[in-house]
Amino acid sequence: MHSAEYVLPLKWSSDENLGELSSYLERLSEWIDVTVVDGSPEPLFASHRAAWPKRVRQLKPEEWPGGNGKVAGVLTGVRGSRHELIVLADDDIRYEKPQLARLLELLERAHLVRPQNYFVRLSWHARWDTARSLLNRAVASDYPGTFGVRKSVLLESGGYDGDVLFENLELIRTVQAMDGKEIRANDLFVGRIPPSARHFASQRVRQAFDDFAQPARLAVELSVLPLAIAASRYPRNLFALAAACIVLAEVGRRRSRGRSVFPPTAPLWAPAWVLERAVCVWIAVFQRLRGGVRYSGSRLRRAANSTADLRRRLSHERA
Repeated sequence: MHSAEYVLPLKWSSDENLGELSSYLERLSEWIDVTVVDGSPEPLFASHRAAWPKRVRQLKPEEWPGGNGKVAGVLTGVRGSRHELIVLADDDIRYEKPQLARLLELLERAHLVRPQNYFVRLSWHARWDTARSLLNRAVASDYPGTFGVRKSVLLESGGYDGDVLFENLELIRTVQAMDGKEIRANDLFVGRIPPSARHFASQRVRQAFDDFAQPARLAVELSVLPLAIAASRYPRNLFALAAACIVLAEVGRRRSRGRSVFPPTAPLWAPAWVLERAVCVWIAVFQRLRGGVRYSGSRLRRAANSTADLRRRLSHERA
């Protein structure tokens, strides 16, 4: 067993997928200590305890300021971790033993390790969202639902902001503000179970809102819809824009052995994703003007803090 902790923040309103998750935790807990921070209602909390192996530790999330409850779950698990090396993972992430071993090996020489997710089943909406991953890979790195992180760097930072929507980026920037070393393991592929089509649809505007934390990207995405409308007078221009999206996605597929997990047809979905984002990002602008995007019964106005702002906060707190 690895000397590390696997922290899974969880908040379910239904146990529809309990059997599959329980099987995964049974296998996973043979390789690594597992802590599930379970914010589910009491009846579900009890059913989870009965279904999971005894060696899987189950905790209730502690209080943490902010409207993003996932941050409270993550930090509860981090503070309660029995090890320095921590694997943070959403409930749809599925590691295999070699992937887990490599992540921890990389974490021995870094403060944060960012792997690459891929969908283990390719429903239509999983193919659609795969295009987003490929475009991210083409220009930088994708944002996965799992990280390797050191307990000490998060404790020393005092945790991270629980009042932002893009909590994964906030975590990355908090480690960067601590001058922590990040390894972008673009060739470390970790499986992910696709969401339901209904859940996928509910995330479209919310994910577009994340781009308020990345101004340059936001500016590019805001320009796409006006450009597409202008180009629509000439079908050849629209075709050229679509072809450029496909080529860029193919660059992402070929980068860092991406062809081993991303199918050849995946880049063909890039124009559809770009058009979706071009529309949703304008809806996100209107939501921002109205006070923010709705999330778990509240409104979140900030996507994430800038690294510079985080450095100033940490410097002030240390002083």
